[in-house]
Amino acid sequence: MTEGSPTSGALRYMTAVREKLDQIVHSQLDAVLQAGDIVAQALARGGMVYLFGTGHSHLLAEEGHYRAGGLAAVCPILASAVMLHEGAVFSTALERTSGLAEPLLDRYQPASGDVLFIFSNSGVNALPVEMAQAAKRRGLTVIAVIAREYAAAAPPGPAGVKLADLADLVLDNQGVPGDALIPVGESGLKTGPLSTISGAFLLNAILTEAACRLEASGAPLPVFISANMPGAGAHNDQLVARYRARNPHL
Repeated sequence: MTEGSPTSGALRYMTAVREKLDQIVHSQLDAVLQAGDIVAQALARGGMVYLFGTGHSHLLAEEGHYRAGGLAAVCPILASAVMLHEGAVFSTALERTSGLAEPLLDRYQPASGDVLFIFSNSGVNALPVEMAQAAKRRGLTVIAVIAREYAAAAPPGPAGVKLADLADLVLDNQGVPGDALIPVGESGLKTGPLSTISGAFLLNAILTEAACRLEASGAPLPVFISANMPGAGAHNDQLVARYRARNPHL
């Protein structure tokens, strides 16, 4: 099999992902700019940005946390029981269980005017939906990142509503039902998931937009520097000291 073979799984996947990212640029830019403005305004007021997802979507909560070039005012909402590593089957059951969102959000004590991103491909499982409801009751702005095609096909969970019905702003990661992009032979199975790549693409575009808007307004720019860069230690220590009280993961 040559590198350019039409049967190359790697090439088919990379081509499909590139096409999906292009679709995001063309279809989601207005929403990305709107989300960047929401984030910038919240941070200019001294607010925080929280990130939440269950299953593999929790990776996107960690994507924005304490990283080089990342905003220090970003805090992940993490619960190890729904993060796969303590038991993938159990975590899948938990994300479909009602009543967990309020106590989980209580740990972080977000303030009215803060922003919460919720990543959920289908947008129907109990925990992401109830997290949006809990956040709205507390006066947070909720931004959902979903796969619209998948979410439209999935029936509502126990809450009777979908994440897209609750969010103040919805972004489409251009995913397909089931997430995987590439059919494998005649098996009927697919491989090559998209949502982590497209979710990180959207999140980092939004946070970069927010950072540029903050800088343009003259507001402080709380951006972490890679630990291996000159002056990073003192710079990052100041940011950690500033945000540690509101981010239990620092």
